[in-house]
Amino acid sequence: MSEDQSNNDGRMLKRRDLLAGALSTTALAAVPRWSHGASLEAGKTKSIAAVVTIYQPGSHADVLIGKILEGWKQDEGVGPALTLASLYVDQYPSADLARRMAKKHSVPIFDSIEKAVTVGTNAIPVDGVISIGEHGSYPSNRKGQHLYPRRRFFTEITDTFRKYERVTPVFSDKHLGPVWSDAKWMYDRAKQIGAPFMAGSSLPVSFRKPAIDVPMNCEIEAAVGVGYSGLDIYGSHSLDCYQCLVERRRGGERGVVNVQCLEGEAVWDAVKSGEVPRNVFDSVLALAPRTEAAKIRADRDAVLFRFDYADGFRGFQFMIPTFGRIAVGLRLKGQSKPIATQFEERIEPRHPHFAYLLKAIEQMMHSGRPTYPVERTLLTSGVLDRALTSRSQGGKKLLTPELAISYRPVDYPHAPFPDLASDPMASDPMASDPMASDPMASDPMKKPG
Repeated sequence: MSEDQSNNDGRMLKRRDLLAGALSTTALAAVPRWSHGASLEAGKTKSIAAVVTIYQPGSHADVLIGKILEGWKQDEGVGPALTLASLYVDQYPSADLARRMAKKHSVPIFDSIEKAVTVGTNAIPVDGVISIGEHGSYPSNRKGQHLYPRRRFFTEITDTFRKYERVTPVFSDKHLGPVWSDAKWMYDRAKQIGAPFMAGSSLPVSFRKPAIDVPMNCEIEAAVGVGYSGLDIYGSHSLDCYQCLVERRRGGERGVVNVQCLEGEAVWDAVKSGEVPRNVFDSVLALAPRTEAAKIRADRDAVLFRFDYADGFRGFQFMIPTFGRIAVGLRLKGQSKPIATQFEERIEPRHPHFAYLLKAIEQMMHSGRPTYPVERTLLTSGVLDRALTSRSQGGKKLLTPELAISYRPVDYPHAPFPDLASDPMASDPMASDPMASDPMASDPMKKPG
C-alpha cells in the first residue's frame, strides 16, 4: 500500500473528539500535563493503532489483531468494541498477511510507528495502542533471550505521545524487555508520562482444566509450577501463570529477593531431598498422561527456577520439555490434598485464549485503566531475566533488590468468563480502589490530563 493510499485512508478515519488539555513544553522528565483519551459512552468502539513485528498466519498479530478485524472467532462474526485505525509492520515474511488484511479491511499501513500512532495526521486520533513484539527474525543473546524490539516499539510509541502531547493506553504483548534493563525502562517510562500500561501472556486468562478455586487473600502454603519448551519464550508464559495464582496469597505481593536456576541432577536432587513439596509437585505431574510420567521424571533437560519472595514464600518453577503443558499446583491451608490446574492452549477456534486476552485489552481501552496490574508482568519478566542470568553464571544464586515490586492483585476472571459479548465497561475490577486501579497513582510525578 502506497503512502498516498495510506494517507487517504487515514483521512477517512472517523476522528474522535479529544479532550482539551493544557500543553506542556517541559522536558519528558518533568511532570506531563498532556491530555488523555476522551471517554466514550459505553458500547461505543475505540480505535486502535497496532505496532507489530510480523503479521503472518498463527502469529500473535494474527490471533489478536485478526480478532479486531474479523471477530472473536475470526469468522466475520461478532468481535470486540475496537476498530483498527492503522498498522505498522516491522518485517514482511513470505507468508505475510498484513498487506492482504489491510487491503481487505481498508486499514492504512504506515512505514513508521509515529505515522501509525498519528494515523498520518498531526495529532493522535486513536484511543489506544497494541504493541506486539513477538515472532519474526531477530537475534538472541548469550543467555538465550530472543531480542524482540519491545523497548524500541515502546520508545517510539511514547516518543510520539511526547511529541503530540497526548497519551493513550498501551498494551505490550508477553513479557517486558526481555532484558531486565529494558523491562524496567518501559515500566518507568509509562509511569513517567502517565500512560495506562498493560502487558503479559494470554495464558493466565485462558481455560483451566480442571477448574480450581484459589480465593483472594487465601493462605497458600506451597506452590509448584511446571512449564515446557524454550526457557525464554515459554518461561514467560509459565511464570505469568504461576504468579497469577500465588499473587492471591494473604498479604498481597511484595516482590522477590533472590533467584537461582538449577540444571541437571541438581533439579531432581531438589525434589528427592524434599525441598520441593513432593505432593504438590506430584499433583501437577498427575495432569499429564500416566504413560509420560517416567519420561518426565527422568528428563535430563529439566530446569528449575527457584526464587524467594520478600514475605518468605518460596517459588518453584520447573521447565520440563517432556511435560508438554503449563500447570501449577498449590497446597492451601486447611485442605487435605493439593490442587492443580493446567492452563490450556486450545487451537480452535483460532487460539481462543487470545480472545480472552483481547477482552482484557478491550476493557483497558474503554476504561482508561489497566485491567490488571502490569507489575505482575514486570515481576515475572525480572524473575525470568535473573533466572537466565543465574544459568549463564553456572547456577549462582542472585540477590534481587531490584525485584522489590509491590502490587495489589485483582480478581479478574479467566475463560470462559467474562462473556466476550459483554459491555467492556460493565465490570472493572480495578475501579473500586483508586490505588489498585492505577499503578501510577502513588507516583508524585503523575498528574491528570
